[in-house]
Amino acid sequence: MSDGTGSDQASRYQAITYELPAPGVARIMLDRPEVANAQDKRMLYELNDAFDVAVADDEVKVIILGANGKHFSSGHDLRDRTGFDDFDTVGPVGGFSQPGAHGMMAREEEIYLGFCQRWRVLPKPTIAQVNGKVIAGGLMLVWPCDLVVASDDATFSDPVVAFGVNGVEYFAHAFELGARRAKELLFTGEAMGAEEARAIGMVNRVVPRDQLESETLALAERIASRPAMGLKLAKMSVNSSVDAMGFPVALQAAFGHQHVGHAHNQWVHGMVVDPSGAETIRNDARQA
Repeated sequence: MSDGTGSDQASRYQAITYELPAPGVARIMLDRPEVANAQDKRMLYELNDAFDVAVADDEVKVIILGANGKHFSSGHDLRDRTGFDDFDTVGPVGGFSQPGAHGMMAREEEIYLGFCQRWRVLPKPTIAQVNGKVIAGGLMLVWPCDLVVASDDATFSDPVVAFGVNGVEYFAHAFELGARRAKELLFTGEAMGAEEARAIGMVNRVVPRDQLESETLALAERIASRPAMGLKLAKMSVNSSVDAMGFPVALQAAFGHQHVGHAHNQWVHGMVVDPSGAETIRNDARQA
Protein backbone atom coordinates (compact mmCIF):
# COMPACT_ATOMS: atom_id res chain seq x y z
CA MET A 1 0.00 0.00 0.00
CA SER A 2 1.19 3.51 -0.78
CA ASP A 3 2.66 5.79 1.90
CA GLY A 4 1.14 8.86 0.26
CA THR A 5 4.13 9.70 -1.92
CA GLY A 6 4.52 6.60 -4.05
CA SER A 7 8.17 6.38 -3.00
CA ASP A 8 7.68 2.90 -1.58
CA GLN A 9 7.01 1.69 -5.14
CA ALA A 10 10.21 3.13 -6.63
CA SER A 11 12.35 0.04 -6.11
CA ARG A 12 9.55 -2.27 -7.18
CA TYR A 13 9.74 -1.47 -10.89
CA GLN A 14 12.38 -1.39 -13.61
CA ALA A 15 10.40 -0.50 -16.73
CA ILE A 16 7.86 1.96 -15.29
CA THR A 17 7.63 4.55 -12.52
CA TYR A 18 4.81 5.06 -10.01
CA GLU A 19 4.03 8.23 -8.11
CA LEU A 20 1.23 10.13 -6.38
CA PRO A 21 1.53 13.66 -7.83
CA ALA A 22 -1.63 15.10 -6.23
CA PRO A 23 -4.30 14.05 -3.74
CA GLY A 24 -6.46 11.34 -5.22
CA VAL A 25 -4.22 10.83 -8.27
CA ALA A 26 -1.74 8.07 -9.13
CA ARG A 27 0.57 8.46 -12.13
CA ILE A 28 2.26 5.55 -13.90
CA MET A 29 4.94 6.36 -16.47
CA LEU A 30 6.38 3.98 -19.04
CA ASP A 31 10.13 4.24 -18.54
CA ARG A 32 12.07 2.70 -21.40
CA PRO A 33 12.74 5.91 -23.37
CA GLU A 34 15.92 4.48 -24.89
CA VAL A 35 13.73 2.15 -27.01
CA ALA A 36 10.80 4.57 -27.42
CA ASN A 37 8.98 2.69 -24.65
CA ALA A 38 8.73 -0.53 -26.60
CA GLN A 39 6.77 -2.99 -24.50
CA ASP A 40 8.54 -6.10 -23.29
CA LYS A 41 6.91 -8.55 -20.90
CA ARG A 42 8.49 -6.88 -17.88
CA MET A 43 6.95 -3.54 -18.74
CA LEU A 44 3.50 -5.05 -19.26
CA TYR A 45 3.55 -7.09 -16.05
CA GLU A 46 4.86 -4.12 -14.09
CA LEU A 47 2.17 -1.91 -15.59
CA ASN A 48 -0.47 -4.43 -14.61
CA ASP A 49 0.92 -4.57 -11.08
CA ALA A 50 0.98 -0.79 -10.80
CA PHE A 51 -2.65 -0.58 -11.90
CA ASP A 52 -3.48 -3.09 -9.16
CA VAL A 53 -1.58 -1.01 -6.58
CA ALA A 54 -3.51 2.11 -7.58
CA VAL A 55 -6.85 0.32 -7.53
CA ALA A 56 -6.13 -1.14 -4.07
CA ASP A 57 -5.22 2.28 -2.65
CA ASP A 58 -8.49 3.81 -1.46
CA GLU A 59 -6.88 7.25 -1.48
CA VAL A 60 -6.43 7.02 -5.26
CA LYS A 61 -9.47 7.97 -7.34
CA VAL A 62 -7.93 8.58 -10.78
CA ILE A 63 -4.99 6.90 -12.57
CA ILE A 64 -2.84 8.62 -15.21
CA LEU A 65 -0.79 6.56 -17.66
CA GLY A 66 1.99 8.48 -19.40
CA ALA A 67 5.46 7.91 -20.78
CA ASN A 68 8.94 9.29 -20.18
CA GLY A 69 10.94 10.35 -23.20
CA LYS A 70 10.05 11.62 -26.65
CA HIS A 71 7.48 8.98 -27.60
CA PHE A 72 4.60 7.30 -25.79
CA SER A 73 5.25 3.82 -27.20
CA SER A 74 6.63 2.26 -30.36
CA GLY A 75 4.64 -0.94 -29.74
CA HIS A 76 5.65 -4.47 -28.89
CA ASP A 77 9.35 -5.11 -28.28
CA LEU A 78 10.00 -7.82 -30.86
CA ARG A 79 13.47 -8.43 -29.36
CA ASP A 80 12.04 -9.56 -26.01
CA ARG A 81 13.11 -13.14 -25.29
CA THR A 82 12.00 -13.43 -21.66
CA GLY A 83 9.81 -16.39 -20.78
CA PHE A 84 6.60 -16.52 -18.83
CA ASP A 85 8.33 -18.39 -16.01
CA ASP A 86 9.91 -15.05 -15.08
CA PHE A 87 6.53 -13.54 -14.17
CA ASP A 88 3.43 -14.26 -12.11
CA THR A 89 0.80 -14.72 -14.80
CA VAL A 90 -2.59 -13.13 -14.33
CA GLY A 91 -5.23 -14.45 -16.73
CA PRO A 92 -7.16 -17.72 -16.69
CA VAL A 93 -5.01 -19.16 -19.47
CA GLY A 94 -2.10 -21.56 -19.63
CA GLY A 95 -0.17 -23.49 -22.22
CA PHE A 96 2.43 -20.77 -22.80
CA SER A 97 5.08 -23.35 -23.70
CA GLN A 98 2.83 -25.43 -25.94
CA PRO A 99 4.03 -25.75 -29.55
CA GLY A 100 2.48 -24.00 -32.51
CA ALA A 101 -0.66 -21.92 -32.48
CA HIS A 102 -1.64 -23.26 -29.04
CA GLY A 103 1.27 -21.61 -27.27
CA MET A 104 1.22 -18.41 -29.27
CA MET A 105 -2.49 -17.87 -28.74
CA ALA A 106 -2.11 -18.49 -25.00
CA ARG A 107 0.72 -15.96 -24.76
CA GLU A 108 -1.21 -13.28 -26.61
CA GLU A 109 -4.38 -13.99 -24.64
CA GLU A 110 -2.39 -13.24 -21.49
CA ILE A 111 -0.28 -10.16 -22.16
CA TYR A 112 -2.07 -8.51 -25.10
CA LEU A 113 -5.82 -9.05 -25.38
CA GLY A 114 -6.21 -10.17 -21.76
CA PHE A 115 -4.35 -7.27 -20.16
CA CYS A 116 -6.18 -4.72 -22.32
CA GLN A 117 -9.58 -6.15 -21.44
CA ARG A 118 -8.61 -6.13 -17.77
CA TRP A 119 -7.35 -2.54 -17.80
CA ARG A 120 -10.46 -1.30 -19.60
CA VAL A 121 -12.70 -2.35 -16.69
CA LEU A 122 -10.56 -1.13 -13.77
CA PRO A 123 -13.01 0.35 -11.25
CA LYS A 124 -11.40 3.80 -11.34
CA PRO A 125 -11.12 6.37 -14.14
CA THR A 126 -7.93 6.18 -16.17
CA ILE A 127 -6.39 8.92 -18.33
CA ALA A 128 -3.81 8.31 -21.05
CA GLN A 129 -1.26 11.16 -21.20
CA VAL A 130 0.08 10.79 -24.72
CA ASN A 131 3.10 12.38 -26.40
CA GLY A 132 4.98 11.67 -29.60
CA LYS A 133 4.44 8.49 -31.54
CA VAL A 134 1.90 5.82 -30.63
CA ILE A 135 2.56 2.89 -32.93
CA ALA A 136 0.66 -0.41 -33.13
CA GLY A 137 0.93 -1.95 -29.65
CA GLY A 138 1.10 1.57 -28.26
CA LEU A 139 -2.58 1.90 -29.15
CA MET A 140 -3.25 -1.03 -26.84
CA LEU A 141 -2.12 1.04 -23.87
CA VAL A 142 -4.10 4.13 -24.91
CA TRP A 143 -7.42 2.59 -25.94
CA PRO A 144 -8.27 0.81 -22.67
CA CYS A 145 -8.04 4.17 -20.86
CA ASP A 146 -11.22 6.14 -20.24
CA LEU A 147 -9.89 9.52 -21.36
CA VAL A 148 -7.02 10.57 -23.63
CA VAL A 149 -5.11 13.85 -23.39
CA ALA A 150 -2.61 14.19 -26.25
CA SER A 151 0.15 16.64 -26.96
CA ASP A 152 -0.06 18.47 -30.26
CA ASP A 153 2.88 16.42 -31.56
CA ALA A 154 1.18 13.07 -30.92
CA THR A 155 0.48 10.68 -33.81
CA PHE A 156 -1.31 7.33 -33.89
CA SER A 157 -0.76 4.45 -36.30
CA ASP A 158 -1.21 0.72 -36.73
CA PRO A 159 0.91 -0.32 -39.72
CA VAL A 160 1.04 -4.05 -38.98
CA VAL A 161 -1.15 -5.09 -41.93
CA ALA A 162 2.26 -4.97 -43.62
CA PHE A 163 3.13 -8.02 -41.49
CA GLY A 164 0.23 -9.97 -42.98
CA VAL A 165 -2.16 -9.69 -40.02
CA ASN A 166 -5.28 -7.60 -39.46
CA GLY A 167 -3.96 -5.20 -36.80
CA VAL A 168 -3.03 -5.18 -33.14
CA GLU A 169 -4.45 -7.80 -30.82
CA TYR A 170 -6.83 -5.45 -28.98
CA PHE A 171 -8.79 -4.68 -32.12
CA ALA A 172 -10.84 -1.67 -31.03
CA HIS A 173 -10.29 0.23 -34.27
CA ALA A 174 -13.88 0.49 -35.54
CA PHE A 175 -15.14 1.56 -32.11
CA GLU A 176 -12.40 4.13 -31.66
CA LEU A 177 -12.23 5.54 -35.19
CA GLY A 178 -15.39 4.58 -37.03
CA ALA A 179 -15.45 1.90 -39.71
CA ARG A 180 -14.15 3.77 -42.75
CA ARG A 181 -11.40 5.70 -40.95
CA ALA A 182 -10.32 2.46 -39.28
CA LYS A 183 -10.02 0.75 -42.65
CA GLU A 184 -7.99 3.62 -44.11
CA LEU A 185 -5.62 3.65 -41.13
CA LEU A 186 -5.09 -0.11 -41.42
CA PHE A 187 -4.94 -0.38 -45.21
CA THR A 188 -2.42 2.45 -45.65
CA GLY A 189 -0.43 2.26 -42.40
CA GLU A 190 -0.44 6.07 -42.32
CA ALA A 191 -0.36 7.91 -39.00
CA MET A 192 -3.20 10.06 -37.69
CA GLY A 193 -2.46 13.38 -36.02
CA ALA A 194 -3.72 14.43 -32.62
CA GLU A 195 -6.20 17.03 -33.91
CA GLU A 196 -7.88 14.57 -36.24
CA ALA A 197 -7.98 12.00 -33.44
CA ARG A 198 -9.73 14.60 -31.29
CA ALA A 199 -12.17 15.52 -34.06
CA ILE A 200 -13.35 11.92 -34.45
CA GLY A 201 -13.61 11.36 -30.69
CA MET A 202 -10.62 9.12 -30.01
CA VAL A 203 -8.84 11.89 -28.07
CA ASN A 204 -10.54 14.15 -25.54
CA ARG A 205 -8.10 17.08 -25.46
CA VAL A 206 -5.07 18.26 -27.44
CA VAL A 207 -2.62 20.54 -25.63
CA PRO A 208 0.86 21.98 -26.31
CA ARG A 209 3.63 19.52 -25.55
CA ASP A 210 5.03 21.60 -22.70
CA GLN A 211 1.60 21.69 -21.04
CA LEU A 212 0.76 18.00 -21.38
CA GLU A 213 1.70 16.99 -17.85
CA SER A 214 0.06 19.96 -16.13
CA GLU A 215 -3.14 19.81 -18.17
CA THR A 216 -3.54 16.08 -17.65
CA LEU A 217 -2.95 16.42 -13.93
CA ALA A 218 -5.47 19.28 -13.70
CA LEU A 219 -8.08 17.12 -15.41
CA ALA A 220 -7.31 14.21 -13.08
CA GLU A 221 -7.63 16.45 -10.02
CA ARG A 222 -11.00 17.74 -11.22
CA ILE A 223 -12.26 14.18 -11.68
CA ALA A 224 -10.84 13.16 -8.29
CA SER A 225 -13.08 15.78 -6.64
CA ARG A 226 -16.11 13.59 -7.51
CA PRO A 227 -17.31 10.70 -5.32
CA ALA A 228 -15.49 7.45 -6.02
CA MET A 229 -18.75 5.51 -6.18
CA GLY A 230 -20.24 7.85 -8.73
CA LEU A 231 -17.13 7.63 -10.89
CA LYS A 232 -17.15 3.84 -10.73
CA LEU A 233 -20.82 3.59 -11.68
CA ALA A 234 -20.52 6.12 -14.50
CA LYS A 235 -17.60 4.19 -15.97
CA MET A 236 -19.41 0.88 -15.69
CA SER A 237 -22.50 2.34 -17.34
CA VAL A 238 -20.66 3.74 -20.35
CA ASN A 239 -18.66 0.52 -20.76
CA SER A 240 -21.89 -1.48 -20.60
CA SER A 241 -23.34 0.68 -23.38
CA VAL A 242 -20.36 -0.07 -25.61
CA ASP A 243 -20.50 -3.76 -24.69
CA ALA A 244 -24.17 -3.83 -25.71
CA MET A 245 -23.06 -2.69 -29.18
CA GLY A 246 -21.06 -5.91 -29.49
CA PHE A 247 -17.57 -4.74 -28.49
CA PRO A 248 -16.48 -7.93 -26.60
CA VAL A 249 -17.65 -10.20 -29.43
CA ALA A 250 -15.90 -8.02 -32.02
CA LEU A 251 -12.65 -8.14 -30.04
CA GLN A 252 -12.70 -11.91 -29.81
CA ALA A 253 -13.52 -12.34 -33.48
CA ALA A 254 -10.66 -10.08 -34.57
CA PHE A 255 -8.28 -11.89 -32.21
CA GLY A 256 -9.18 -15.14 -33.96
CA HIS A 257 -8.59 -13.53 -37.36
CA GLN A 258 -5.15 -12.43 -36.20
CA HIS A 259 -4.19 -16.01 -35.44
CA VAL A 260 -5.37 -17.12 -38.87
CA GLY A 261 -2.90 -14.54 -40.19
CA HIS A 262 -0.12 -15.85 -37.96
CA ALA A 263 -0.80 -19.42 -39.07
CA HIS A 264 -0.79 -18.39 -42.74
CA ASN A 265 2.50 -16.54 -42.34
CA GLN A 266 4.09 -19.49 -40.56
CA TRP A 267 3.03 -21.74 -43.41
CA VAL A 268 4.14 -19.41 -46.22
CA HIS A 269 7.10 -17.57 -44.70
CA GLY A 270 8.24 -19.89 -41.92
CA MET A 271 7.55 -17.22 -39.29
CA VAL A 272 4.42 -15.72 -37.73
CA VAL A 273 4.69 -12.40 -39.60
CA ASP A 274 5.49 -11.57 -43.21
CA PRO A 275 9.20 -10.62 -43.06
CA SER A 276 8.79 -8.02 -45.80
CA GLY A 277 6.60 -5.98 -43.46
CA ALA A 278 9.49 -4.54 -41.48
CA GLU A 279 11.06 -2.96 -44.57
CA THR A 280 7.68 -1.70 -45.77
CA ILE A 281 7.08 0.05 -42.45
CA ARG A 282 10.63 1.48 -42.41
CA ASN A 283 10.19 2.86 -45.95
CA ASP A 284 6.86 4.44 -45.03
CA ALA A 285 8.45 6.04 -41.98
CA ARG A 286 11.26 7.51 -44.09
CA GLN A 287 8.76 8.98 -46.58
CA ALA A 288 6.66 10.40 -43.76
